This record gives sequence, structure tokens and C-alpha cells, in this order.
Amino acid sequence: MRRKPVWLATWILLALSLAGIAYLVWFAPTAEPNEGAGPGVPTAETTPKAAATNPPPTAEPTPVQPVFAEAVWVGVGDIMSHTPQLPGAYDKETGKYNFDPFFADVKPILQQGDWIMANLETPIAGEDFGYTGYPTFNAPVELAEALRDAGFNLLSTANNHSLDKGEKGLLRTLEHLKELGLQPIGTASSQEEADQLIISEQNGIRMGLLAYTYGTNGIPIPEGKPYLVQLIDEDKIKADIRRLRDAGADVVTVALHFGTEYQTKPNEEQMRLARSLAAAGADIIAGSHPHVIQPYEVIDTFDDEGRPKQALIIYSMGNFISNQRGDSKDYGVIFKVGIRKNVTEGTIELTEIEAIPTWVHRYKPDASYRYRILPVAQTLAEADDKLLRPSDYERLQADLDMLTERLNALK
Repeated sequence: MRRKPVWLATWILLALSLAGIAYLVWFAPTAEPNEGAGPGVPTAETTPKAAATNPPPTAEPTPVQPVFAEAVWVGVGDIMSHTPQLPGAYDKETGKYNFDPFFADVKPILQQGDWIMANLETPIAGEDFGYTGYPTFNAPVELAEALRDAGFNLLSTANNHSLDKGEKGLLRTLEHLKELGLQPIGTASSQEEADQLIISEQNGIRMGLLAYTYGTNGIPIPEGKPYLVQLIDEDKIKADIRRLRDAGADVVTVALHFGTEYQTKPNEEQMRLARSLAAAGADIIAGSHPHVIQPYEVIDTFDDEGRPKQALIIYSMGNFISNQRGDSKDYGVIFKVGIRKNVTEGTIELTEIEAIPTWVHRYKPDASYRYRILPVAQTLAEADDKLLRPSDYERLQADLDMLTERLNALK
């Protein structure tokens, strides 16, 4: 067999080399900028893909810390001025009355409040109307001065004794209270004044205030002047609560002069009305008139936004100061209620509710009686009051247990 010439093998090798070069020029992929940087170094192509599949962790949003405002409402029952209370308070040298000793022992408790409220169950019309006790009261202006100095700034003046000295006595009472910087609630000198909303702001919390009475002991309200005394009318009270809410009141307190005298339990109508008003937006119902302490209760309800909240109903706070004695008529109670506003969310919460029973100590160092209001539990704990006898302490201890049980009867 003849062997192929050498020149043919040479041409075949040259053709194969040229084909390999052409392939590398036309078909081999172009190297990336980072190609050949070494193992583990990302290329421009792989970096975006990694970022897309594994994004950097996102920081959790910082929760908004709520801002709170807090204030304290303090309420007491009936401020009365029976005839025996006057002689011992009169100073013959100055020709004036001094009622400061009535409140000296409870003043530190009262002044823990921002709103400090009582039921003023006597006109303070001045000397021209004569100083009288039951059944048609009128007290010296010095009683209002003592209330102001004890810390009171709000007085419910709608009660069955509002008209004891007639229209003129009511108007004079309003003048005296306003001159002393005391806010009357529930009586007014004109329709315009009666229509004005009473909103008291303390520590950034706006409290709306209302007061009503079941009647005026048969003394007719002058014709055409219904504004003088606010009477209990459920529909009107609910409308007034709504007006206060619409005007920006955070909390609404309604003073009601209602119930049955000397009954230690609220009657069915008291409970129905109070609960109905709480459901309509009242936060605190401050009851008076029975002249004895009645239970209180905290009920669950809702605010305007449908959020759950609680309301406090005090059916009767008893007598804060009076000459009435026996059958627990010489006892009252100071209610101290913490109110917290969540400024961030616009919600209101009743925090600590404290009921502090008080006793009117009447004693006779000379020809005239003297009176002072004592906080019962504190007096028992200190046990160093030189004006009290051992029998007084025994009575206070027994009565404190009874009053505590009564206050909590609906809880």
C-alpha cells in the first residue's frame, strides 16, 4: 500500500489549528470584569441576584409610647347649716363667723384633689335674709369662705333647699360664690347662664359638670324662670351630656340630688336612672339627699368610639357637715378618684377609687356646740385625739366596719 504524502498531513494539521482559532474568536463567552478575581469573590452578574434573594434585615418600627395626663376628683356629700352650728362659730370680738375648724382635720385629704366638689345644701344669701336652719336654711358667707379655704372649687347648688330664701336668695348665693371663685353647678341667674357649658380643666383633662335635683320642697320655681334650678329630666340630662362631649369634655360628672331620705340602700329608680346616665356617657354620678351613706358601684360601659370603659356611681355620700345625729346621719364619705387620660389614644380610665368615711364630732366645751369632721380610719389609727373618749373610739371602730360593709354592698 502506498503511504499518503507528508505534505497532506501537514495541511490537515494546519486546517484544524485555524478552525480552533476561529471558534475561540466567534463563539467563546466574554470574560466578566471580575472574572479571575479568585474563589469567593462575587462577580458583577452574581451580586444583584444575591441581593434580590437575601435582602438586608429591616429594623422593627419603634412603638409609639403613649402620653398620659392624670388628675384627681374629690367629692363629698351634704354641707348643711343647722342653727346649733352657728353660735360656737361666732366670734363676738370680730362680729364674724369662723367655720375653718369644721374642715381642719380633713383639709389635707381634700387638697389632694384637683376637682374638689360638695353639695351645698343651704343658701348663702347673707345676713339680710336672716341666718336660719331647718326647714328653710340660710348660712353666713363665712361658710363659703371656709369651704374655699379648705380646698373646694366646685359646688352643686341644685337641691331641695335651693329656693329656701326665694329667687332673691338664690341669686345672692350665686353672687357670693362667684366672688369667692367657687363654681356653682345646677342653678343660674339667667337662661343664658344656664345654657353655658361648665368645663373645668385640670392637668390637661377637661371635666364637664352638671347638677340636678328632684325638686325644691314644694317651693315653686318662679314662672318663666326654669333656669333658676335644674330639675331632673332624663332626656335633658342625656342631651346635656352629649353637648359636653361635643364641646370636648374628656370626663363628665353629674351631681344628682335624689333618692329617699335616711334609707341606706338606693331605691330602684335611683339605680335605673344612674345606670342609664352612665350608659349615656356620664363617668361619675355624685349622689346626695338621703343624708346617710349609700353603696357605690363601678359599672362597665363604652365610650363614644365603642371602646370599653368604666363609670362610677355613688348613690349617696351622706352628711359631710350637719347637726343631724344618730342612725349614721353623722357620717359622710370622701371619695377620691384617680382619672388618667391616654393623650395618644384619647381614652379615659378611672384608676384608684378610695372611699374615706368621715364622722362629724360634736362636742360642747362651753355653752355652745363645736363641730369638726374627722376621717374615721385615720383617727382610729392615730388614737391620740385628746377630745375623744374611749367610748368614742369604740363606737368609731364598730361604725367603720358597718359603713365599709354598706359602701361595698353592690360590689
